[in-house]
This record gives sequence, C-alpha cells and structure tokens, in this order.
Amino acid sequence: MSLSDITAGMKERIEKNGAIPGKKVVFDFGEDGAVLIDGTGETPVVSNDGSAADCRIKVSMADFTEIAAGRQNAQMAFMMGKLKVEGDMSIAMQLGKILG
Repeated sequence: MSLSDITAGMKERIEKNGAIPGKKVVFDFGEDGAVLIDGTGETPVVSNDGSAADCRIKVSMADFTEIAAGRQNAQMAFMMGKLKVEGDMSIAMQLGKILG
C-alpha cells in the first residue's frame, strides 16, 4: 500500500464519518511520509502535510497497513511499541470510530 493509497482511503472515511472537531491528527510514517487529518475548519481536510498536530501517531507504513486490514490490533501494536502516540492520547482513542 502506498502513501497515496492510504491518503485516498482516509479521505473517503473522513468524508463519510467526519473528523475530530477542532483537532489535527498526523499519521507519521517516518521516511515514507505522513497523512494529516485536519478537523479545525468547517470542512475536514486530509493531506500529506506532516506539520504540527494535536496528536501524532508514529507507525511504520507496513504496521499501519496490517492494522487497517484488520490483521493486527492497534492496541496490541501500541503495547508492543510498534505504534507510538505523541500529544493528546484521547484523540488517538477516538480514531477507531472515525477510521474503522
């Protein structure tokens, strides 16, 4: 799965389910890039901007793909250190219902 595939998939889910109002979340894939979900405006925006956010989720693209496909549990990935959360943890906990 490429960064553009992930970005397109997130755009579809955000258009359907909305974003977390007033918050910015970045999925940081390291050297592979980033995806920003910006819920601060009237209409949520999904882009490949890796700038400052209220919550930054650091995960490899391979692990993210496994989580998105349902082959790996996000909580287990977090406990195993494969997924790291910086900033507001409560935002990260809300992502399942938006991106699920």
